Amino acid sequence: MSARGLRGQTAIAGIGGTPYYKRGQSPDPEEALCIKAICAAAADAGVHPGDIDGFVSYGGEHSSGTQLMAALGTRELRWSATVWGGGGGGIPGALGLAAAAIVAGQATRVAVYRAMAQGAGGRVNEAVTIEHLSPHYTRNGIRSAAQIMALRTQRLLAVDGVPASAMRALALASYYHAARNPEAYAYGNTVTEADYDASRWISEPVRLYDCSRENDAAFAVLLTAADEAASLRQPPAYLLSAPMGSEHGWGEIEESISPYTSAGFGPVARRLWSESGYRPADVDSAQIYTNFTGPAVAAIIEHGFCSAAEAGEFLTVKNLTAPDGELPVNTSGGDLAEGFVHGIGLVLEAVRQIRGTSSNQVSPSNLALITGGPASRLVSSALLGTAATL
Repeated sequence: MSARGLRGQTAIAGIGGTPYYKRGQSPDPEEALCIKAICAAAADAGVHPGDIDGFVSYGGEHSSGTQLMAALGTRELRWSATVWGGGGGGIPGALGLAAAAIVAGQATRVAVYRAMAQGAGGRVNEAVTIEHLSPHYTRNGIRSAAQIMALRTQRLLAVDGVPASAMRALALASYYHAARNPEAYAYGNTVTEADYDASRWISEPVRLYDCSRENDAAFAVLLTAADEAASLRQPPAYLLSAPMGSEHGWGEIEESISPYTSAGFGPVARRLWSESGYRPADVDSAQIYTNFTGPAVAAIIEHGFCSAAEAGEFLTVKNLTAPDGELPVNTSGGDLAEGFVHGIGLVLEAVRQIRGTSSNQVSPSNLALITGGPASRLVSSALLGTAATL
């Protein structure tokens, strides 16, 4: 592998997906959704889906490359892999895994994808939720991810001094963008500050609008070598860095994580800026995985956009909205308001920002950040750029 690492050697050449469906109401099973998304990404790039020779996913994806081959007409499977760890922590990491295969010569065109059809999988019923929580939680009456995130968010507010207004601003910015995005599940749904404040507690201090949606859908992106991407149909979104990992004091240790209010991005963010050669001030837009607003706020802090002490001043609706905010965030509506399929939609929106085709376009738009899985046991980040950033 080049001493340059992954910087600029691969690019996203195609994006595609299905509509967002209401949870449990997909007309297709997950494998069919996957096939539609990957074919759409291939068509967007102007290549035949049979020429895709690598498949990468994350977050417990059920459709492997070998399952998809026959329907896609795959001519040769050369790479099939997944990022370990549940939830959306592996989104950018999956991009890095795909890029590593291409740079190492193990594959030429790699699809990164995620699909959910919850009617079949039963993802959100109580039995499945409890199955993924250890007795450490369930014996103490904690039976949902919202309760776990509420514990950490309360510490973020009470000890780190982050104001609750930062969470509200992130939620309102997401809904502001979704209301202007025809593809968003919350299209046309304006949420005001009063609406947010009046919304019910899910697990205090987490309110209804602090929580991600749950949808059925599938989305995919197609990575190729940078020189090939430049010759294809769409402007390339170059991958400048995509580190993943966990910091010391994390892993499978439940509530013993340290520091307790961290989103886990310390070393990952340092590697992102080091490999890419850029800094937070250079970023034009950020697609922040928002399972809940508290950990997402922590992710923004840990990537260096502001400190905990500065969060109230920096994280405002004005600063977080396109086109003129200092850091427009989740410009499609994100996990809170566009739709939620373990965050894969964030990657597509980052690409649209680089191409200049977002419904909430930022200008200029040369660098787009993606984060995955705040407070997950494994997290990852990626930075996409235009040709001007190479």
